[in-house]
Amino acid sequence: MNKSNYISKTHLTNTTNKIKRPSWIKVKAPQSIEVFKTRDIVKQFNLNTVCEEAACPNIGECWNKKHATFMILGRVCTRKCTFCNIATGTPNKIDKTEPEKIARAVNELSLKHVVITSVDRDDLDDGGAEQFALCITKIRSLNKNTTIEILTPDFQRKKSSIDIIVKSKPDVFNHNLETIPRLYKEIRRGANYNHSLYLLKTIKEKGNIWTKSGIMVGLGEKTSEIYSVMEDMRRVNVDFLTVGQYLQPSKGHQKLTKYYSPKEFKCIEEKAWQLGFKMVSCTPLTRSSYHADEYFNMLSKKNA
Repeated sequence: MNKSNYISKTHLTNTTNKIKRPSWIKVKAPQSIEVFKTRDIVKQFNLNTVCEEAACPNIGECWNKKHATFMILGRVCTRKCTFCNIATGTPNKIDKTEPEKIARAVNELSLKHVVITSVDRDDLDDGGAEQFALCITKIRSLNKNTTIEILTPDFQRKKSSIDIIVKSKPDVFNHNLETIPRLYKEIRRGANYNHSLYLLKTIKEKGNIWTKSGIMVGLGEKTSEIYSVMEDMRRVNVDFLTVGQYLQPSKGHQKLTKYYSPKEFKCIEEKAWQLGFKMVSCTPLTRSSYHADEYFNMLSKKNA
């Protein structure tokens, strides 16, 4: 990796966050033998994980179970979302051996369910869709019983990219709305709320695939705005909702405005069930791939 390709997050407005982190947010540092084994396998195949790059608070719990969310298409993103810990700048060329290496890592970890995500690659004609498809094909060739979940960028609403994803037939298609429409220009630069809804709608209509989306809270949204986003998701038949607490990675990232209590998360969860979501994960530490294998099994059995 050429370090010169990185642009750190110091380009963001530096803000001081004085909100004390509550006890329900604190997690133990990853130190078990299984955590180190998972890390070694990831390093063995020279792969990237969103667990590390995005500083996920659940890395200890997940890696202890040998669960890792692989991040393809490099470590450098072409966008500058102000909440995200991923480096931004000019990305490197695609690693053509990546799909094979991920398939072998999945085999080594004995994963029954795998989640693959990526950085945004607006420099590519297909936004990286073909690399997702190749990963799915390679994983299935070596791990016939492994179910596959992908968490993708928006592909700039390119029809050809959407068709590539539909044809590859992931078991779950995830694309996060991330936040409410009012905050998009400030927080999710380069993205479009309606485009993201269109992507989720089109994947569902063309592929009849389980769809999933999520948002963060604690960025300055109102409860009514959260519910409005959830209603929009249901209008495009999103099956699985995730809602988690935004954690400010550094002083240079988007300012945290509030920590939601477990009781407030429970209220959001109850609203989600009322709206008709088939599966809901709504807790302070919920992330897109948190307990993804367990939730997928529950979703499949519930709707068999």
